[in-house]
Amino acid sequence: MKTYVNLLLFLFFIVFQSHVCGQAFKLEELSAFNRLDMASFKTEIKKQKYTFYDKTESPAFILYEYDSPDYTYKIGKFEYTGDKSQDNIEFEFKDKKEHDAYIKTILAAGYKQTGKGKILTGENYVDYLKDKAQVRMVYPKTAKDNYTILVFK
Repeated sequence: MKTYVNLLLFLFFIVFQSHVCGQAFKLEELSAFNRLDMASFKTEIKKQKYTFYDKTESPAFILYEYDSPDYTYKIGKFEYTGDKSQDNIEFEFKDKKEHDAYIKTILAAGYKQTGKGKILTGENYVDYLKDKAQVRMVYPKTAKDNYTILVFK
């Protein structure tokens, strides 16, 4: 119960400090969103003025995606039916400076680069781990594509 109250207080401060126009989220905020169940996530992201974009369902997962007010950012929450460790928040953005800031934050928080590869659609990624926490940075294929950061449970 105490953890739940602390999480709610943390989310209150996120909402309190949010910007009305397009909003990038801090790594800690993305991680907090990932700890929420889907109903709580949808409530919190709407408080951030994000609007519904799409819902994808499969036997393996459910994905809800939302756009920022100025359509600069997109955030999605995956909930997997089987392996809950695969649940993640996916946050898309275009700016290289934001990418560099995320990498700096990830490394400063004690994450270590653990692997590189390609996702199914061909984009390169780099994984970072700290204890059991995982962050994946996915790089755009072309200049018109987005950077993506995935924060796993």
